[in-house]
Amino acid sequence: MDKTERLFAVMDALRRHRRPVTAAALAEEQGVSVRTMYRDVQTLIGLGAPIDGEAGVGYMLKPGFFLPPLMFSAEELEALVLGARWVGAQPDDGLSLAAQNALAKIATASPEDLRDRINDTGLWPMAVWSRNKKPMPILGEVRQAMRTEKALTISYEDEGRNASERTIWPVQLAYYEGKQVIAAWCCLRGAFRNFRTDRIIALAATDQRYGKRRAVLEREWRDSWQHDRWFERHSETGDAVPRESAHEDPKERPEPSEGKGGQPD
Repeated sequence: MDKTERLFAVMDALRRHRRPVTAAALAEEQGVSVRTMYRDVQTLIGLGAPIDGEAGVGYMLKPGFFLPPLMFSAEELEALVLGARWVGAQPDDGLSLAAQNALAKIATASPEDLRDRINDTGLWPMAVWSRNKKPMPILGEVRQAMRTEKALTISYEDEGRNASERTIWPVQLAYYEGKQVIAAWCCLRGAFRNFRTDRIIALAATDQRYGKRRAVLEREWRDSWQHDRWFERHSETGDAVPRESAHEDPKERPEPSEGKGGQPD
């Protein structure tokens, strides 16, 4: 990689970080020395890049800065196309259309017309439900609820076909092969629960605000999920410990399933 390519790569790296990143971290990512990275950052600043920070503290791009359209590498383009095509196969019409529009914008906004390359990457996601997918409008309503932090009321049928009425605060929406799961705070249970969208009989938006910011709820949900999975794995061997002592590498967390701790609600 020559210096010009490296400078663009440094800008891309800074754009990915929302908090200051040290020269050491940037240097490791780019495969150069820390001293070289300091020089690269000073070069970028001299060229007018709006970089805040200093040596020993870290660097970040000033808010509101956008890089001009750049060429994508072959792998970057393949990743974008494959991801967009997978989203396009989902029964979420809003995201499906957005994925198609995003690819069109990428193609036309680039210095080189990429439409031919986008159509000929040779990569397609194998979504078994995409051919006969049935749109699920509630997915858009769940995403809207998460953006606005407004509660939803649902009529839900659990695994035993028992129906209940609930008010929920959606925290996460997981898209699996052929199904979707909402992770939410359930006001009826006073705890986090996971709800399969195919078991939601009815859903309605409300003007009721979440009791906490979604970012806070997300952290609490992850902590609860981490503990429940840890306890499940160790309870059978007699190694389980109280909640405050449980620890697990977040990278080892399994996928969520319906209910709490993998059990039906």
